[in-house]
Amino acid sequence: MGTISASKYFYLFMILFLGFQLSHCSVTYDRKALIINGQRKILFSGSIHYPRSTPDMWEGLIQKAKDGGLDAIDTYVFWDLHEPSPGNYNFEGRYDLVRFIKLVQKAGLYLHLRIGPYVCAEWNFGGFPVWLKYVPGISFRTDNEPFKIENEYGSESKSAAGHAYMTWAAKMALDLGTGVPWVMCKQDNAPDPVINTCNGFYCDYFSPNKPYKPTIWTEAWTGWFEDFGGPIHHRPVEDLAFAVARFIQKGGSFVNYYMYHGGTNFGRTAGGPFVTTSYDYDAPIDEYGLLRQPKYDHLKELHKAMKLCENALISADPTVTSLGNYEQAHVFSSKSGQCAAFLSNYHWDATARVKFNNIYYDLPPWSISILPDCKNVVFNTAKVGSKTSGAHMLPTNVRTLSWETFNEDVSTNEVDAKITVVGLMEQLNVTRDASDYLWYMTSVVINPGESFLHGGRSPILTVNSAGHVLHVFINGQLSGSAFGTRANTKFTYTSNVNLHAGMNTIALLSVAVGLPNDGHRFETQNTGVVGPVILRGLDHGTKDLSWQKWSYKVGLKGEAMNLASPSRTTSVDWLRGSLQSNKQQPLTWYKAYFNAPRGNKPLALDLGSMGKGQVWINGQSIGRYWTAYAKGQCNTCSYAGTYRQGKCQYGCGKSTQKWYHVPRSWLKPTQNLLIVFEEIGGDASKISLVQRSITYV
Repeated sequence: MGTISASKYFYLFMILFLGFQLSHCSVTYDRKALIINGQRKILFSGSIHYPRSTPDMWEGLIQKAKDGGLDAIDTYVFWDLHEPSPGNYNFEGRYDLVRFIKLVQKAGLYLHLRIGPYVCAEWNFGGFPVWLKYVPGISFRTDNEPFKIENEYGSESKSAAGHAYMTWAAKMALDLGTGVPWVMCKQDNAPDPVINTCNGFYCDYFSPNKPYKPTIWTEAWTGWFEDFGGPIHHRPVEDLAFAVARFIQKGGSFVNYYMYHGGTNFGRTAGGPFVTTSYDYDAPIDEYGLLRQPKYDHLKELHKAMKLCENALISADPTVTSLGNYEQAHVFSSKSGQCAAFLSNYHWDATARVKFNNIYYDLPPWSISILPDCKNVVFNTAKVGSKTSGAHMLPTNVRTLSWETFNEDVSTNEVDAKITVVGLMEQLNVTRDASDYLWYMTSVVINPGESFLHGGRSPILTVNSAGHVLHVFINGQLSGSAFGTRANTKFTYTSNVNLHAGMNTIALLSVAVGLPNDGHRFETQNTGVVGPVILRGLDHGTKDLSWQKWSYKVGLKGEAMNLASPSRTTSVDWLRGSLQSNKQQPLTWYKAYFNAPRGNKPLALDLGSMGKGQVWINGQSIGRYWTAYAKGQCNTCSYAGTYRQGKCQYGCGKSTQKWYHVPRSWLKPTQNLLIVFEEIGGDASKISLVQRSITYV
């Protein structure tokens, strides 16, 4: 592996990295393809992000990728994981990048390493450690000396400063002397010799910015991610195979599936905001490491067909012939006599019969037939031969034992507050992302005899928030909640509140659901209560609370006591037998123990009875959960073209995510500690451990 000497703050965008035996590998390119040890290659790659699965899963995932016909594995490097604070590094467990790379090498695959460190990836803060935001003088994603790092720059480079910065980044990468080509995805003006590449559902329209560069697709989207409150997305494999074949027939030579295995956003790694803990992505290998059919096998057959055509594809340019109004033939004929043909039907819903080389072929709508010898069809993108898998969550014989509870005491928060200032503070500037939770606390005095307007009804409290979730407590009691959406994080809470004569406490619990991961200057986006905070309906009319004294407390008592840790769970007095009284009790911690089920089937927690919160097993964070949330809008679509109008969506009328992946490697045979923190109220007695089973039809 070529040595990369670190500059002040890590690195960059993307690199093609081919195993540790780099000194024995020559990697170059021409307009047709990447050239490895003197040979042009048609390459298929798949994204598998090492922290989104567990080390015991890695080898199996990589082998399944190889068995599926892939040549390479693609992963980002997640800076925030590896340098959580300046100068303190972590490459252990799920963060063991070197171990992951060695497993890729062991399988005989190439590695496409996207160094970043800006990764986007629906990852918290786009992969940047939050401390980076507070480096003096920093400004993200522009020609700013403390920054100097990038990926997927694209439209950000339209300004003069952006263009200068992009040019600097390319030169810096080349000066490292790694000996392999560098690429910039979504960067139309990538300077030579850096290769610009395409991301998207379709990339048949794409051409590199210079005629001597290869045509590379760095993200062929196999599906899409979910956000809490939205539907589940599905991309039919017929459409995906059609898109890949169409890209290859127009000269493409490298395709990376994003994602090939999506995995899980463990802990608080999900970004967005509002991105779910599941990052399944409708990928060929599902979140639990099981094959999704027919997507996996259909793509496998596509790869086999393409490899049969490889010699013709890498040595000839296509000759394009019209076979009808919507039909074409792309023919690759080499000087040595090799011939491969792609017969295309671009009509969305009509089958076409075409004549090619005096032979008739029937082409389904929105499909491409592949003929490695220009005679015989070995694959059609719309004809799926493999069975369809169905995933089922089956009960296990595991029963949780003796649930116990611990309730957060809201009344003492103001005493514990570390900050008291006049006015409202932006959430991230206070928490530095040490917790999802920030308390905003103030008080209001109601004079004896003071009457409320509006016929004696309770006054109305209005709180404006930049996101993402708000729980309002009046005198220690939950008064109501409000939340934004991924499309619009800003929202307003408005409700009547019960105040009494004398001193009243108002405590606003602002909750982040993942930090933004994209957008211009996303580090400047606000989170939390931004105001104004208005109280209406008192004798003196409207009262603006925004500029009175507010006290701030980061996090929860249970977090401060590290209740999720097996070594600290005994540090408080848990209440036994109190589940019924705590069903709708907000800010409640639950504790139970369970034994691991037999077998090796993947496991998940069914949290359908809960509301919103976080969950841990044996001290490991499964992630955020949110089941009692608004439902999304669904549409219906077939693969034949309508996918261009949007993503196929299903699951409406249900929670976006009900099941949460429990890696088996996190379990002991007996006495596994389950900790659940519930924000708004749920029935923990109905939480169950289920196993994922696949059937085929």
